[in-house]
Amino acid sequence: MNATTSHKLGDFLKNYALYFVLLLLLVVIVSKDTSFLSLVNFSNILTQSSVRVIIALGVAGLIVTQGTDLSVGRQVGLSAVVAATLLQAMTNANKVFPDMNVVPIPLVILLVCAIGAVIGLVNGLIVTVLNVTPFIATLGTMLIIYGINSLYYDFVGSAPIAGFDSGYSTFTQGFISLGGFRLSYITIYALIAVVLMWVLWNKTRFGKNLFAIGGNPEAAKVSGVNVTLNLIGVYTLSGVFYAFGGFLEAGRIGSATNNLGFMYEMDAIAACVIGGVSFSGGVGSVVGVVMGVLIFTLINYGLSYIGVSPYWQYIIKGTIIVMAVTIDSLKNVKKK
Repeated sequence: MNATTSHKLGDFLKNYALYFVLLLLLVVIVSKDTSFLSLVNFSNILTQSSVRVIIALGVAGLIVTQGTDLSVGRQVGLSAVVAATLLQAMTNANKVFPDMNVVPIPLVILLVCAIGAVIGLVNGLIVTVLNVTPFIATLGTMLIIYGINSLYYDFVGSAPIAGFDSGYSTFTQGFISLGGFRLSYITIYALIAVVLMWVLWNKTRFGKNLFAIGGNPEAAKVSGVNVTLNLIGVYTLSGVFYAFGGFLEAGRIGSATNNLGFMYEMDAIAACVIGGVSFSGGVGSVVGVVMGVLIFTLINYGLSYIGVSPYWQYIIKGTIIVMAVTIDSLKNVKKK
């Protein structure tokens, strides 16, 4: 094998090796149970992917700027618990606020998104003004948010918050029947979020600034980009996406606890990397993020469908994450 052929083979493996592994996993899943390939399962995968897409879109913007966010899951959990306590049915005997009427859904969305924006703003300020690395900054806020959520959860009764108002249940669990396929409302919300983020990334100055900052922060600053303001903006926006995702997730599941959202950040980050968002910064696409989430959810759902132990699932998912980051690193080395 000559040097040119070897070089081409190396590039091919860097670009497609992970997808071959994922395809192999899918083949194993289908071979174990061919009923996996059904419209019902496809609908379920799309629904489960939809909330993950919204959450991943939030963290993707941070990865593009060479950042990250370990507080994702805890922000999702806090928003879920807050929304759940405000949207329980009046007929629910275990309603945590029995004398309070059901809060209108748009108001609850605004409230949880405002909470998410504040948390994102705090993360952004810690990273930019205090110059703390994103990993450490969001590790700290992850613990703080979980503590706040747990205190609130204990205050309202320390039991799964369920028995939601029918309007909330319909908003998050409703679907449009298309023959044998069910298109969930949540999937429609995710599509709207995807379009909004695509426009933001590709058609606005803010989006172009994010990629400039991710590619070379110093060069972006010299070019007149307000790096601090843009980073604060993307962290704030990410908090809004996590919050909306948490609002939808509580309604989709039908209950909420302070542990909802645990490890969601790992799935979101992994999906972004699988979808081509580079940790080296400045590289990524909204379509790639969506594909990454779909692939990761497909594998998660498929492994559960054929009865693979959750412990093995952790090992497989961890291996996929390591492979994705390793391949990304190898690509980055080549560019340098």
